[in-house]
Amino acid sequence: MSGGKRMRKGAAAKPVTARRAAKRPAKKLDREPAEPAMDLTVGRRIRDLRRTKEMSLETVAAHTDLSIGFISQIERGLSSPSLRVLATLADVLGVGIAALFGATPKDDSAGGVVTREVQRAELKLWRTGISKQLLSPAGSESRLNLFLVHLEPGGNTGDEFYTHDGEEAGLVLEGEMILTVDTETWTLKQGDSFRFASRRPHRFSNPARDAKAVVLWVNCVTAAG
Repeated sequence: MSGGKRMRKGAAAKPVTARRAAKRPAKKLDREPAEPAMDLTVGRRIRDLRRTKEMSLETVAAHTDLSIGFISQIERGLSSPSLRVLATLADVLGVGIAALFGATPKDDSAGGVVTREVQRAELKLWRTGISKQLLSPAGSESRLNLFLVHLEPGGNTGDEFYTHDGEEAGLVLEGEMILTVDTETWTLKQGDSFRFASRRPHRFSNPARDAKAVVLWVNCVTAAG
């Protein structure tokens, strides 16, 4: 998975009247309304999974490098976690990241086999420019999951490496991605693919300044959901 305007040279500043000020459009918010709502949804899902596993905040914190206060903020939707943090929490909870997208819909007419495009659950890591669409049916019991990962220009998982349970593979569909596993780094372009054990320290990013990258990504966890 965060200025004022310059005046043109030679232009004299005009006084701002109440009438003119009223016509000015309101400033855009730094983030869209959906973004804090997404943080809240993910936080509640993490809290529900933790309680289902009968794990305390202290227990989760003891198995990660995260503080009790930070985990509590995530659960309450007050902090937007990075992909590294989500992977760490999912690992401790014994599930894959797909479990954080939500439970299987009750009105699943496809029997957990087919996922229509309009049914895709999405996880937006808006602070880091990464979003993941879940292409396989949602549910914490699934051990094999398929994602469509969108990397905005400059989107990245951060400078820190992260690890988690399982194995992963992918295919770059659009743009390019820089992938680092252990001490090796590769630039992957459209048509390039990869596979590695998720326990190996890794990170990835989109080096482009004006183009996004789209990657078809597969994660398989070995722990039972």
